[in-house]
Amino acid sequence: MYKYLLFVSVSVLSVSAQAQNSTEDALAEIVAAQDEVIEEDDPLVTAPGNEGYLPLTQAITVTANGLGTDIRNTGQGVSVIDSAEIDRVQGADPTRVLRRVPGLSLARNGGICGVTGVNIRGANAEQVLVLVDGVRVSDPSSPAGGFDFGNLLTGTIDKFDILRGSNSTIWGSDAVGGVMDISTRTETGARGSVEYGARDTLFASASAGVDDAGVYYGLTGSWFSTDGFSAAADGTENDGFRQLALGMVTFVDLTDSLEAFAHANFSEGDLEIDGFASAPPYGLVDSADTQKTTRHWGDVGLAYYGNDLTLRGSYSMADTERTNRDGEGLETFASDGHSQRLALRGEYRLLGGLVAAFGGEHEWSDYRTSSDGTAEVETTGAYAQLGWVMGPLAAHVGGRVDDHEDFGTEATFGGDVSYRIGSDLRLRASLGEGYKAPTLFQLYSDYGNQELEPEQSTSFDLGIEKGQREAGLYLALTGFRRDSDNLIGYVSCFGAGAPATCTPGQFGVYQNVGRARAQGLEAEAGVDVIEGLRLSGVYSLVDSEDRETGLDLARRPRHFGTLFADYRTGFGLDLGADLRISGSRYDDPANLTRLDGYEILDLRASMAFGERLELFGRVENVFDAEYQTVAGYGTAGRGAFVGVRAKM
Repeated sequence: MYKYLLFVSVSVLSVSAQAQNSTEDALAEIVAAQDEVIEEDDPLVTAPGNEGYLPLTQAITVTANGLGTDIRNTGQGVSVIDSAEIDRVQGADPTRVLRRVPGLSLARNGGICGVTGVNIRGANAEQVLVLVDGVRVSDPSSPAGGFDFGNLLTGTIDKFDILRGSNSTIWGSDAVGGVMDISTRTETGARGSVEYGARDTLFASASAGVDDAGVYYGLTGSWFSTDGFSAAADGTENDGFRQLALGMVTFVDLTDSLEAFAHANFSEGDLEIDGFASAPPYGLVDSADTQKTTRHWGDVGLAYYGNDLTLRGSYSMADTERTNRDGEGLETFASDGHSQRLALRGEYRLLGGLVAAFGGEHEWSDYRTSSDGTAEVETTGAYAQLGWVMGPLAAHVGGRVDDHEDFGTEATFGGDVSYRIGSDLRLRASLGEGYKAPTLFQLYSDYGNQELEPEQSTSFDLGIEKGQREAGLYLALTGFRRDSDNLIGYVSCFGAGAPATCTPGQFGVYQNVGRARAQGLEAEAGVDVIEGLRLSGVYSLVDSEDRETGLDLARRPRHFGTLFADYRTGFGLDLGADLRISGSRYDDPANLTRLDGYEILDLRASMAFGERLELFGRVENVFDAEYQTVAGYGTAGRGAFVGVRAKM
């Protein structure tokens, strides 16, 4: 019912006509030229507490509408973290940066490279769509089809663009809890960094780019190595990790309005893992097992930037291979998930601020495992969206239809509105629908059920925001709610409640058996206390409930947040601190195993020598807190790290 109320209440609806360009600066120029909402005499420039604000530096998001738009022109909850903030936080672990995003919590099996799930507003980790440079990177061979953040390091990352809320209208399957688009570095010149620290950890990264005569070519790379610590909380044997990551990007101006682009990325990691004992002491114990993960992903395409029309067409692919071996080197499990996608996105300026956005995709997915054989599926989808930017008002409404080879047609709708009051106060609201198609494993494995229907969600939020995240006084408060139905779960084939779809010899089968609700509040604040000192914080109250049992959803804390401070002295020395606070959570759906809350304090410092050289260091988990985000798995204790960063 909520979607119809929103559609009736919005009579003029907007989509900004910006296009995604080869660099963030070029995109900002297009936004500034085409977005009539932002004038040169924007009162935000001189508003108290916002001195020095420049409209052209306002964050650009692609997760809200599929192509670039000023973050203030969407009513959806979006957070953007850029390369400068990633560098300030330091380190290879992206979760240390993501803790600054409201509504986002994490659970990890062991060390920095262990299986890591990201929950947005209480959604399952597999219900978050993850893109790298616009390419879907989830693993089609994993049981729930999610993305493992344990294989993602910051060495090649330029920006996190995170949408909180359902948005399958633009993105199709998987965008139930939210969307995260990760951009790799595209800068000119060369830069590199190397750091060393606790647990014999070495992290080195480098990037270089050349922009000449309408051709940009960039390379990125990183190497990470650590002895780690025992993944088993009670273990004594260290579990290490090694990863090599490489990337390439190129943009070529074929004409004044036509651009060719390509991305290619590769990563390979070797992880030492612990196993579960089938005899006393049972549980997770030290073992010599290993897991190798090799990932390839990239795209190639053309982008057209006309006076009224923007088009972006691409072919993309992603592949994830995993091989598990025991202590003797014998293969115990192997999988390979592969996807290919043809996509076209566009926007057409109809009249003044009135814009039509549209797009379509066709995807081929397949997988194989050493235990289940192979399977494949095709999906086709298309969407349309209308809008109007008019003075302080910006709003969007649209719909999408997807056709899945197995379960048929799925339709989703969404809309949002943003309205600016005075100089720097903004009201925003959004309503979105999401769906997640059954995975190949859920459909075709030994536990598969080809009668499954997609998981579905409806979410809405309402927020008020003052200022901008990185400058002056910033305040934001958002209330949200998401209802999910047809959630897919594993059901045993034994006992009186065994499903009728069970076949002889089956231990269990996947069924649409679940319903969930997540609702709560997100608060953000930032203030320049004195010259050079900025205090910021995020707090989230997320009440996530299994609507079948009334119990809390597993591994989602109800209260969590991060306080962080940055101090720039003016003579090159920067100081900072991050305090992560998390309430208790239950590890299991039955709420039998409770994990205590925790507080983690990190301190950091850096010293610049001119514009090209910087020394930095940090201490993580200063008070050596002991905690768990997944029962039985250990977490890192206190650790110190030092490094150097240079550019030319």
